[in-house]
Amino acid sequence: MSELFPRTTVAGVSLPRMLIGTNWMLGWSHRSSAADKLIENNHPDEHAILPMYEAFASRGVDAVMGTTTMAGPHFARSLRLYEDKHGKALTLIDTPAIDVSDNAEARKSAEATIKECAKNGATFCLIHHSSAEQLVNKNLQAIPRLPDYLSMIRDAGMIPGLSAHMPELVLYSDAQGYDVETYIQLYNCLGFLMQVEVETIARVIHNAKKPVMTIKSMAAGRCTPYVGLNFSYNTIRECDMVTVGCMTPMEVAEDVEIGLAAIERRFPDFEGRSSPNKTEAVKGAMDPDNKRGLLI
Repeated sequence: MSELFPRTTVAGVSLPRMLIGTNWMLGWSHRSSAADKLIENNHPDEHAILPMYEAFASRGVDAVMGTTTMAGPHFARSLRLYEDKHGKALTLIDTPAIDVSDNAEARKSAEATIKECAKNGATFCLIHHSSAEQLVNKNLQAIPRLPDYLSMIRDAGMIPGLSAHMPELVLYSDAQGYDVETYIQLYNCLGFLMQVEVETIARVIHNAKKPVMTIKSMAAGRCTPYVGLNFSYNTIRECDMVTVGCMTPMEVAEDVEIGLAAIERRFPDFEGRSSPNKTEAVKGAMDPDNKRGLLI
């Protein structure tokens, strides 16, 4: 088993092939308001988030995806807290929503938001899908005015990318040769939130000219890590990444092991789920050496 998580390179920057997702630390469950509140209660401040970063980083997963400009201030503080404690920063992939209205005031606001990402320590800045998709012109098969915002990102000292729910963002950006170094793309075995069928998105990812950071790998908890991570790592390229959200350090350990096992084509070393009354078959599966003398 590999000691640390395998890595890839994006625009000359080394990144782990698993990225730290933040929805399950910042309160965006994609499930219910009660689930959002559970997450918020579990991670009320930067000190509660820190053990999550440490659990990931101890296994070589040292890059985090999130939006410092839309999340509460404790997210940016948590990144600084980790750096202060460990003497090195996590690689931040920031995904800001910006005002893309076609006027001088909106442009000034967008530039200020992008500069705030840089101030918060972002290495990558990928314009949030909710903003970028407003610019898509399907008739032209282009994303007008996108180069203006990509230039703002470069000028702020960050690496530009695009966050896509709409697959046309990837297709048009590649076709037009925009200054985009990586993409975020929705991708999971259930097709959760995806705008077209899974097979089409798989083709988009495989044909992308730049590395792709996939998100919603477990469909926001609608499938198990074993199913979701095995699907993702076995259907993307070696240059691509999978973003994984967790709520506890123990969950981090499980998901990292499952992800490693998927890449290494082996069965993961993890405990089975508890049940009040397991069948003999399930008990035997969790005790393959039959040390308890089970009838299987």
